[in-house]
Amino acid sequence: MGNKKNREKHKSIKTEKSRNRRIEKSIKKEESHQGRELKLLLLGTGDSGKSTFVKQMQILYKNGFSEKELSLYLHVIRLNTKNHMKVLLKASHDMDLELSEESQEIKKKFLTRIRKDPVQWNKEIIKEIKQLWEDPKIKEAFEQKHLFQIPSSAGVFLDKIDEIAKDSYKPTETDILNCRIPTTGVKELIFEVNNFHWKLVDVGGQRSERRKWIHHFDDVDILIFVIALDGYAQKLFEDHTVNRMIECFSVFEQTVNNQYFKSKDLVLLLNKIDLFKKNLKIVPLNKAFPDYEGENKYKPASKYFSKKFNQIVKKKNRKVTHHFTCGVNTEMIKVAFQDIKGTIVKKFVKDVF
Repeated sequence: MGNKKNREKHKSIKTEKSRNRRIEKSIKKEESHQGRELKLLLLGTGDSGKSTFVKQMQILYKNGFSEKELSLYLHVIRLNTKNHMKVLLKASHDMDLELSEESQEIKKKFLTRIRKDPVQWNKEIIKEIKQLWEDPKIKEAFEQKHLFQIPSSAGVFLDKIDEIAKDSYKPTETDILNCRIPTTGVKELIFEVNNFHWKLVDVGGQRSERRKWIHHFDDVDILIFVIALDGYAQKLFEDHTVNRMIECFSVFEQTVNNQYFKSKDLVLLLNKIDLFKKNLKIVPLNKAFPDYEGENKYKPASKYFSKKFNQIVKKKNRKVTHHFTCGVNTEMIKVAFQDIKGTIVKKFVKDVF
């Protein structure tokens, strides 16, 4: 009886020691990786929403934007708003949409002003933008924005022109997320989460920028490829004869099957689902992609593209994660990043995070 108790006690002590060793090993492993920099490479074609993802990381993990950055975005938002109206005036002309006589006169004044001084921002400019935006033909042109190059967020700022015009106006986080500044060169954001230092590298997505991508392939922990789903109904900014989604397929194939990336985990952000849903009501998916035979609804249409991108990945046992996202939805991006973070951290610290 006593021997049995001793054996059980000895077994219990041995089990406890083994458990403690595992805990100590996990703690040491965690400590050894504290401060390690993890590199995330953010790729995608122009206007896919990469920069918006970077801004979301800054909001979530860097306490938002500095006063200097807010001042920069204020200037960009006002400049963008002027340019949006200029684009809409050209589009309405190209579509043979006849503005009212009053709007025609305002149009002449507005274009003359910005031609003489492209950066000016005054009461006259503000008033003219507001009056032109109220013309039904300008709104009609905007409703067909898939036919020309203008950010979908243009309407957000044109709708709030009175607020933007105030001297006291300070861009909100939502304004900054909607603000469009094409990425040129390389932008890096470094932040800390769970004792890890994260380096998010955003490389310009325009054709002229892509040759720089290869210089950032070294030491990448995960590749995040951002895809604008609404691009199925749009043409490239650089080449108005090429469908944006077709270009995206090509760039994705060249990138993910590159020898430098074959062993890397891959995250697909199938982005701009809000705009994709709206575009489906205007341009049926089978009109742009005749091989699509499903219903013209979001769920089957989004699955169609998810499957298309999966088929491009040649290494069949490669880990590929999909997230359907709306770039300006902070909570949705937070959930996506939690998954990305978990994928990387598990490689280094099992059962800790």
